[in-house]
Amino acid sequence: MNPLKRPLEEAIVTIYVDVSSAVHGKAGLKRYSESLVQALRPLLGGQLCLFQNSLGRRGPLPGWEGYPTAGTPLGYKPWRGAVLLGQWVRWPMDGLIPGAALFHATEHLLPPFHRVRTVLTVHDLIFERFPQYHRLKNYLYLHSAMPLFCHRADALIAISEATRRDLVELYRIPPERIVVIPEAAAPHFQPQPPEEVERVRRRYNLPRRYLLTVGTIEPRKNLTRLAQACGPLFAEGEVEALVVVGARGWLEGEFFRYLAECPWRDRIILAGHVADADLPALYTGAAVTVQPSLYEGFGLPILEAMACSSPVCASLTSSLPEVGGGAALYFDPFVTEHITDVVRRALTDGALAAEMRRKGLERAQEYSWERTARQTVALYEGILGRRLV
Repeated sequence: MNPLKRPLEEAIVTIYVDVSSAVHGKAGLKRYSESLVQALRPLLGGQLCLFQNSLGRRGPLPGWEGYPTAGTPLGYKPWRGAVLLGQWVRWPMDGLIPGAALFHATEHLLPPFHRVRTVLTVHDLIFERFPQYHRLKNYLYLHSAMPLFCHRADALIAISEATRRDLVELYRIPPERIVVIPEAAAPHFQPQPPEEVERVRRRYNLPRRYLLTVGTIEPRKNLTRLAQACGPLFAEGEVEALVVVGARGWLEGEFFRYLAECPWRDRIILAGHVADADLPALYTGAAVTVQPSLYEGFGLPILEAMACSSPVCASLTSSLPEVGGGAALYFDPFVTEHITDVVRRALTDGALAAEMRRKGLERAQEYSWERTARQTVALYEGILGRRLV
């Protein structure tokens, strides 16, 4: 047999995964796409290729220099417009990914392809549940585009059962087209030694006993109520500060107006964007990590905190109880007094806090990016009808 003419079943199947969100540094979406391709790499080998917009203007993804990458030079906003227009008029973009068998869209953006199978990861439909918490232009785009993307993808990955329920209820997606494949904390999220906790605490000029919350500053994160709930805890001497880790996002004016008049403004530390290497020590050093969001598609900071041995208190909404399980304490995010009471329990009951740390470590170990990658490859294989690994 001519070695250049291998049977079809032996031919290399090329899988493209969109890493644009990682290249652009888009918070939680960055963590998802970057962690996924890192875990897929040893499984798929030369079958794995990367895709990104702003190709030649940004990137490549750090650590992936020289790796097979295709894409478009269009920036983020022009690319979003081109994708939606292409879907409306069914203009194929197969030429952007030569030789591709499958394209995995890891953010809420699915280009139109005619000969390429597609998987779309849906992180959340929060813009449908809380449209008032999104900029109008972004809401209008997602509201018109996402149903189209979801119905045209060959398969959907929901990162939680909560997101899967939203897809079925809001978009009438047949349940059998949706596979729930959760995220996980990255491997470097582990309990840190005291000297590392002290180094990072000094680097960010933090007190020894603090509450921690992690996430982009936007209305859905419910930071105003969390700051209000901390007042009694400060007055009682249970904790010295609330540390908010995360960049400014959108529609954050209400939170900053509250801070300007807050009696305990000096106790609320806005750390901004924190180096990823420092986050494990911040979690480990926190008296309690609080996730007060009104709604989350997954709520990865819960697992990151648990993996670093921090007690977690979180909202009793959306995916958060699903992720935290019995290892966290939960509160009604709309009732400030309830937030205070639940966090106070974790701060004042040493035996309870120790149990939460132990259960949290066990809970975090139930999730891994290796498992996520293997489940993702199994989905690829089901769509393509052939083994990849």
